[in-house]
Amino acid sequence: MTGASARFLVVLDADSTLIRNEVIELIADEAGRGAEVAAATEAAMRGEVDFATSLRSRVSALSGVPVSAFARVLARIEPTPGVRELIAEIHARGGLVGVVSGGFHEILDTVAPDLGVDLWRANRLTVSDGVLTGTVDGEIVDAAAKASSLREWACDAGVPARLTFAIGDGANDLTMLGAAGLGIAFNAKPAVRARADLVVGPVDLREVIPLLP
Repeated sequence: MTGASARFLVVLDADSTLIRNEVIELIADEAGRGAEVAAATEAAMRGEVDFATSLRSRVSALSGVPVSAFARVLARIEPTPGVRELIAEIHARGGLVGVVSGGFHEILDTVAPDLGVDLWRANRLTVSDGVLTGTVDGEIVDAAAKASSLREWACDAGVPARLTFAIGDGANDLTMLGAAGLGIAFNAKPAVRARADLVVGPVDLREVIPLLP
């Protein structure tokens, strides 16, 4: 639906928002470094460290993981309760669904279309000879990139800023939540709950449906 007009736009974070998992931790499990990467992810989501620096460090722990491991990772992905119902309702009301993630296209390119997402953007992992090199390919999707994606998609679809919604859980989502007409903290860290326009407590995306125009 890229380039299509829409009544409104809803942009979600991926990890711990669209899906229950943190994908980088699932990939790190394949390298036997899941616990180490999980602790670093938690610190980044609380805003204790710079996201891009943290991501590069965590991705370095993925070095040597074969691309074939992505199938096992995909099998472990759990969509967040209510996500399909929310996306169906957004579409029924003439809205557009975007996902922008500090995670990875290698997983999101399968998960997003399966859930009915219209637009998505994420990081890419560098691969050589069928294994991960431990680096990110290209510019990192950080807090600023999340906000700019929301603005770009809204502009492309002719959606005014007041009819944009952002949903996220971590410190990396705060700029995007601030850029949206309504920023929603979902399953969120305390710093995000404190600064969002609205907090959704239950881990069920159907809770967002009454907020849609």
